Amino acid sequence: MNNRTRGFRRFAAALPLAAMTVLLSGCMDKFAVLDPKGVVGKQQLDLIVITTLLCAVIIVPVLIMTFVIAWRYRHRPDSKAEYRPNWAHSPKLEIIWWTIPIVIIAILATVTVRYTYKLEPSRPLAADAKPIVIQVTSLDWKWLFQYPEQNIATVNYVAFPENVPVQFELTSDAPMNSFWIPQLGGQIYTMSGMAMKLHLMADEPGTYMGSGANFSGKDFAKMRFDARAMTRAEFDQWVQNVRAAAPPLTQAGYDELAEPGTMPEQDYSSFPEGLFERTVTKYIKGGSGHGHHHGGSDADAAGSDTGAMTEMHHH
Repeated sequence: MNNRTRGFRRFAAALPLAAMTVLLSGCMDKFAVLDPKGVVGKQQLDLIVITTLLCAVIIVPVLIMTFVIAWRYRHRPDSKAEYRPNWAHSPKLEIIWWTIPIVIIAILATVTVRYTYKLEPSRPLAADAKPIVIQVTSLDWKWLFQYPEQNIATVNYVAFPENVPVQFELTSDAPMNSFWIPQLGGQIYTMSGMAMKLHLMADEPGTYMGSGANFSGKDFAKMRFDARAMTRAEFDQWVQNVRAAAPPLTQAGYDELAEPGTMPEQDYSSFPEGLFERTVTKYIKGGSGHGHHHGGSDADAAGSDTGAMTEMHHH
């Protein structure tokens, strides 16, 4: 093999790696999960960084050794590498390459269990401010947000104050989906007959991308929404504006909204009482009263009785 052919093969092998580096460097600003704006998102990023570094303790040396061994023991006439065809075992090496992974796995398990318990989505967040409740319903192919305390509703965008815990209560009146605001926290499923819970909090004003992260049919890719964190004064003013200018959401209007299709952002100055609860229980055999609740049953959740079951389904 001449030098020109050898050089061409090396170039061809390095080209995919170079292309991957360029493409990933151009996408870094789009990795919202690496730029968290809330207490939950920041802790999840900490977990990502910790686990990545621990894995790198094993992966990086292995990759380096693979390259060094392949290079040192490559076939060439003038090779000075020691030839040991009968070598089969080394107690020292066995101890090293078994002990280090076992220690890393033990540390990973401890860290993961700790963060899993700490970031359980149904656990309320510690904060001085009173949480705001927002009820979320995934539809084909849109998101409905109801604010029971403010008695308003929005479609395809959600607003809340900064530094105030948000208790999302989630269900589905369509195929199962996954609710996700990457910069604020992880995903959680929305499912018919279930009232899930997710607690998030933004620590600064801004507009954050929200998305349905589960395949749910023809226009699932259009199930995007804005999550808008405002100051408390801005939020209160926004609520007043919606109450004053938006039309009410009637039951007939909701039935039309629930039909498959896409639509732009929409505000509603009110919504039918008990709409979220009826949505949770409408697909349950017997009609109502026994919805399943992630994180326990609330007095206002799904109109359930004291025997409501608790189920945990989350990412």
